[in-house]
Amino acid sequence: MKNQSLQILGLAIVAAVGFSSCDGLAKLVKNADKITYAVTPDPMEMHGDSIVVSINGTYPEKIFPKKATVTTTPVIKYNGGEKELKPVVLIGEKVEGNGQKITNVKGGSFSYTSEKFAYTPEMKKSILEVKATGQVKKKTKDLPAKKIADGTVVTPLLVKNDEKPIMAKDNFVKTVPRSQTANIFFTINQSQVRATELTSEELKALKEFITTGLSKGYNFKNMNISAYASPDGELTLNGNLAEDRAKEATTALMAMFKDKKMKLDAGTTESFYNKVTTAEDWEGFKKAMESSTIADKDLILRVLTMYPDGEVREREIKNLSKTYLEVADKILPKLRRAVLTLNAEEKSRSDEQIKSLAASSPDSLSVEELLYGATLTNDLNAKLDIYKKAQAKYGNDWRTSNNVGYIYLLLNKLNDAEAALKKADELSANNAIVKNNLGIVARWKGDRKKAMELYKSATSAGTEVSYNMGIIEIQNGNYAAAISNFGSYNTFNAALAKLLNKNNEAAISTIDNSQEKDAAISYYLKAIAGARQGKADIVKSNITIAIQKDASFRQMAIDDAEFIKFHDIIVQQ
Repeated sequence: MKNQSLQILGLAIVAAVGFSSCDGLAKLVKNADKITYAVTPDPMEMHGDSIVVSINGTYPEKIFPKKATVTTTPVIKYNGGEKELKPVVLIGEKVEGNGQKITNVKGGSFSYTSEKFAYTPEMKKSILEVKATGQVKKKTKDLPAKKIADGTVVTPLLVKNDEKPIMAKDNFVKTVPRSQTANIFFTINQSQVRATELTSEELKALKEFITTGLSKGYNFKNMNISAYASPDGELTLNGNLAEDRAKEATTALMAMFKDKKMKLDAGTTESFYNKVTTAEDWEGFKKAMESSTIADKDLILRVLTMYPDGEVREREIKNLSKTYLEVADKILPKLRRAVLTLNAEEKSRSDEQIKSLAASSPDSLSVEELLYGATLTNDLNAKLDIYKKAQAKYGNDWRTSNNVGYIYLLLNKLNDAEAALKKADELSANNAIVKNNLGIVARWKGDRKKAMELYKSATSAGTEVSYNMGIIEIQNGNYAAAISNFGSYNTFNAALAKLLNKNNEAAISTIDNSQEKDAAISYYLKAIAGARQGKADIVKSNITIAIQKDASFRQMAIDDAEFIKFHDIIVQQ
């Protein structure tokens, strides 16, 4: 009996072992280390504030149970927490339902792409592992967790806040053109300048212009004399008459300027005068007719249109005998003239005068002088002081508030910049320059969507706007768009965009041609480019210089997943 009982017990144990082994889960767990995983990208990468992970897994032959369902869950683990991603379900060949099929005899592969999930700073130093649970009917077994990737590349976070605010320009000019015009009228067929013409109101105004100009230090450049004959009479006679009138006007003016009271020495020389003559002033005739109240003016204007020949025109107009008398009385006398235009330049205050007055007596300066005065110093605080003075005196000019905000942006004083720029926006709605600067404020406050909207409304302000849009495109993970927006700018950010767009050589070339080429961060970026190319020499030479310039880059590089394959080089620095 005892032997029989032992036989029965042995059969039960064998049956139990046989039943257990037939589900295949124990064999799967025992051979879990033979399952391989390939992660893309490896290390993981953050783009546009998010991460997407792709995994390809391979099961060798004869380990995946025919009746099993294996749920595989990628998990990101970091200091202080973990994040489980959506699982992938694998099924054996005898399982009905949803899942990627893996056979027992041949094994098989599966592919997996996670949903996009938000990056958090803790994920920079992390690992990606997979957890898997096999199930046959109600029985389950956990496979050992397996690490499949280290760290997260966060190189897009190197983007610099080097947006380009736009200063509103002044309209200050070193010299201001000044001119005064007067007419001398002549009697029919005469060229003599009558004494009454030299005492006319127009000549008095010309003399006053000269007196004022002399007191202000005008540079009198020349006098243009345009002499005309009215379009009545024989053409050759009128041509000679116009020339004589120009000569006589010149002679009269030269004599007038010789008067000691005038003191315009330049006006006493022939070379000061530029003479132009018009034999028959049909253009002046047409303009005078158009503004007249003569009864038949429309008929006369049609004559001018119908007959290009001057003699025919004159004949046809004279045929309107009654009308012609009115024309001869009201129109023609004003065409027998010499038009005098005296040209001068008024010199503005010197740079030194403006700088001195901006500091001591800003109220004595025009808005253009104050805005210009701020450009005469490189000291941002000095510029700000001048722009504030301009804002205090000329507060209705949007440029003053915009430029106060512009300097505050350069000084990284965000709240002060926003207040000044909102004032400028109130004064000049839809101003592209102001919108660009407000876009910078919005981006720095973390509202990239609003910033991009403002930039899109400001594209007419210049290439600065496109550059600023490029920074947002880096943050959004749109690297090709960022490169396009940066255009011909050679900056760190332009190089970063090219690196992130997988053009390492272009990134290095861009940074080497930038004004930032000697900065520690620039050498750091070139070290990353070298790491991506698998070139240890480039990594070592550039990371060495970066750390020499700024020791904090050593720990930064140690923690940077870009350098996982070059860890030994980094720790030796």
